[in-house]
Amino acid sequence: MKKPMAVHPIKRLAGQTVIYGMSSIIGRLLNYLLVPLYTHLIFATQEYGVVTLMYSYVAFLLVILTYGMETAFFRFHENHPENRQTVFSTTLFSVLSTSTLFILATTFFRQPIAGLLGFEDHPEYIAWLGIIVGLDALAAIPFARLRAENKPLKFAAIKFVNIGVNIGLNLFFLLLCPWIMEKGPESLRPIIGSIYDPAVGVGYVFISNLIATSVTLLLLLPVMLRSNFGFSGGLLRKMLVYALPLMLAGLAGVVNESLDKILLKYLLPADVAMSQVGIYGACYKISIMMTIFIQAFRFAAEPFFFSQAASKNARELYAQVMKYFVIACLFIFLGIMLFIDIVQHFIGEAYREGLGVVPVLLLANMFLGIYFNLSIWYKLTGQTRFGAWIALIGALITIALNIWWIPLIGYYGSAWATLVCYLFMTFLSFAWGQKYYPIPYELKRIALFIVSALAVYFISLITQGFPAGFKYFSALLLLVGFAFSVLLIDRSLMNQLKRTIESR
Repeated sequence: MKKPMAVHPIKRLAGQTVIYGMSSIIGRLLNYLLVPLYTHLIFATQEYGVVTLMYSYVAFLLVILTYGMETAFFRFHENHPENRQTVFSTTLFSVLSTSTLFILATTFFRQPIAGLLGFEDHPEYIAWLGIIVGLDALAAIPFARLRAENKPLKFAAIKFVNIGVNIGLNLFFLLLCPWIMEKGPESLRPIIGSIYDPAVGVGYVFISNLIATSVTLLLLLPVMLRSNFGFSGGLLRKMLVYALPLMLAGLAGVVNESLDKILLKYLLPADVAMSQVGIYGACYKISIMMTIFIQAFRFAAEPFFFSQAASKNARELYAQVMKYFVIACLFIFLGIMLFIDIVQHFIGEAYREGLGVVPVLLLANMFLGIYFNLSIWYKLTGQTRFGAWIALIGALITIALNIWWIPLIGYYGSAWATLVCYLFMTFLSFAWGQKYYPIPYELKRIALFIVSALAVYFISLITQGFPAGFKYFSALLLLVGFAFSVLLIDRSLMNQLKRTIESR
């Protein structure tokens, strides 16, 4: 029996998601192995709070410095196949100009900026992070070109180098250098002493990142230079009209993702604020698998959605992608929560008091991924102003709920505010999207998938006090039970599974 024509592009999307995912999963897992290093061995909760807070600022700045040009590049790359070289070089020139100005500004004004952010004793943090953000924003454009040209392997290889250099330097500065200075061979101490200063401390996290980002940009130089330069002011104006609402949407989105950590510092008592930021930031990292899957999916899906837009069955294809996406997210949710007793060792014991936020944050990130799927309607129709409005409304919800709930329940308020925000954004995007670009999403089935997963999770709570062996065996049974419930809810998946088994 022939398979439906729509299966092929979904398989291609799945394949590319796997490749992007491998670079993200393996890379992020290696990178996130630094979290146990930081939380078990190196930093107190207050010091890790500094790392968490500074990278929250970085998230805002990256959105500002890319200002929607990544997505604009994909759209104009697909819509102007005869002019793709000019589209790329115009995009690159624009981001290069703004990134250069930003690096210069943060370098020259590092002291007043540091004072404004409460790091007046460490203005060098501002200079280092300014360079990191500027180079990362510039690197986003050649990375986008690799995605648009369907070169996930090259994309993944460069990402691996970035993460390898970053991890290697973290281990060198935070573990090897202190060991050599205290217990290592005396012959090496003068050499290490010339490049290592224990007073830098947390700063070595930023230095390692800076060097890794610089190496990445060097590797991307052939991608940037592989075209005849052709700048078009008229094209840039059209791209900015399309992109700037996306920047507002992205900025508001980062408010939803990162502002909670910043507000915790200012809304909690000063004597515990940075410690609570550190605990919340570490527990946030436990949602790593959900975050990585969504990021890998976004890398593959954005160019895929644009390339499929002209297909006559595009809307049905988008609906199928949404269904498979939700199922995958729910398996990740259950995989983490059913085995949280094992997963919790990812962070230090002092940070585990915040584990109660993990299920809330996992669900919040899942709805963020659903929102990304839904957002295709305003990107395809060019009505990006709707994306800005949705994200701005979400940002207002995030700010209001954090200000209300943080003084009452601390970082639990931040977690619940994140979930409420993404839920509202999902419903709002769906309502507007069905009006302007209706897509036949299988809402009843998706809702049943989510209800089934939550039921399995709540059942698993009954086994919390049982012996470990019985508890883990029960968790496996519950996971298998959820898989069967998915097949029962959607018989088409059951039929596809039967056909796959028979064909092999």
